[in-house]
This record gives sequence, C-alpha cells and structure tokens, in this order.
Amino acid sequence: MSDALRRTVTPALTAAMTMSGRSIRLSRRNIDAVITSMMLPLMMMVVFIYFFGGAIDTGTAYVTYVVPGILVLCAAFGASTTAVGVSEDMKGGIIDRFRSLDVGGTAILTGHVAASTLRNLLSTALVLAVALLVGFRPSASPAAWLAAGGILIAFLIAISWLAAAVGLLARSPEAAGGFTFFMSFLPYPSSAFVPIDTMPGWLHSFADHQPVTPLIESLRGLLLSQPVGTTPWAALAWCAVIMAVATGASGVLFRMRTR
Repeated sequence: MSDALRRTVTPALTAAMTMSGRSIRLSRRNIDAVITSMMLPLMMMVVFIYFFGGAIDTGTAYVTYVVPGILVLCAAFGASTTAVGVSEDMKGGIIDRFRSLDVGGTAILTGHVAASTLRNLLSTALVLAVALLVGFRPSASPAAWLAAGGILIAFLIAISWLAAAVGLLARSPEAAGGFTFFMSFLPYPSSAFVPIDTMPGWLHSFADHQPVTPLIESLRGLLLSQPVGTTPWAALAWCAVIMAVATGASGVLFRMRTR
C-alpha cells in the first residue's frame, strides 16, 4: 500500500472502528430495546410452533420447517434498532459535533451497521439455541453451516444498511421505528411459515420472487441437507442489490440532511 493511500485509508478505518465502538456502547445502555428485538422472534417461534404448528401441514415437523423463517424475522426486528439509532443521531445534533471533529458520514453509518450486525448475530445465535431446545435438528455438514452463515451475514449487513437509509429518511425516531412493521411483514408472504402453494394464486408470483424467499429456502436447504439449486446465488444477488441501493441512498441522504 502506498503512503498516500495509507494516509487516506488508515484514518477512515480508525474513525469507522471508533464509531462502531460508540454504537455498541449505546446498545449496552439501551438494553431494553436489544432484549425486545431478541424476545419478539422467540415469542413468534413459540406461538407458531405450539399454537399454530399442529394445524399446518408442511410435510415435516413444523419446528424444522419454520426455524429458517424465524431467523430472518429475527434479523428484521434487530435492524429496526439501527433505523431508530441513526434517526436519533440526526435529530439530536451529535452529527454536527462529529463533523466538527472531521468524522465523516461513512464512518458514522458504518459504525451503526457494524454494531447492528453484531447485535443481530447474537440474537440469531440465541434464537438458534432455543430452536435446538424445542426440537430443531439440523443435519448440515460443516461446509453447509459455513455457507448458511455466510448468506445470513450477507443479509444482516444488507438489511442493516437499508435500516440506516431509513433512519436518515425518517424525520423522527418514531417514524424510523415503523421499519419494524415493514420488514417483519415481508416474511409472511413467503415460504417462511407455510408453503407458497397453499397461498392464494394471485400471491404466488410475489411470494416466489421477493427477497426473503430465496434466503429462507437457502437456509432451510443448507441446514437440513436438502437440494438448494440456485437459491443461494439468488439470495446473495438480492443482498448485493439491497446493499448497493441502500449504501448509495445513505450517502445521498446524509449529504442532504447535513448541508
């Protein structure tokens, strides 16, 4: 690495790591929101498995079928915390303070995204541990576990950037919190909780081609040692598109909000 490039990259990395540490410390002080984002997916899993699971025929034990969808739902709940955090920063005036210290928007948003990804990984591990306790029995090989983990991490990063963009777009933390509703709704018209074939015909096209369906099908296939076809590539393509759009929109929105 040339000296000129090192002088550019090193301060940017340092600022991003500092902002990541700040966002993690804020999460520790806002522990009730973190616990809520962890508990809601767990409650949803219990409700679906024990209340509805007996009436839903998926051709296999319902806990085996539903856990990949719950993992995606968990990511959606966790990302909403990021949208609220970014919105609070924009509203509270701390951004002006950071800019006076020569901390740019990229470092600030990267800090939020990194902290969001770490929180989501912890909540995903918690959900997976409880799923094992209630009967989920994955049969994945080490390579399949790595592939499933990589796809899920790609989704966590993409959705965290999307949440950051929503936080910049919203005019209040309350409005940014509405991101939870949108993202928590998306797994329902997919294969997360029931097979798509059981849905009304007019919904099949959307359910088959929306972003979370290939993600859920990839996780289900990899964790249960089932054929996955091209769904992992489709899931990664969706993650790349979401992240490209979200990072671009975040840059534009940050400049507009901090003029």
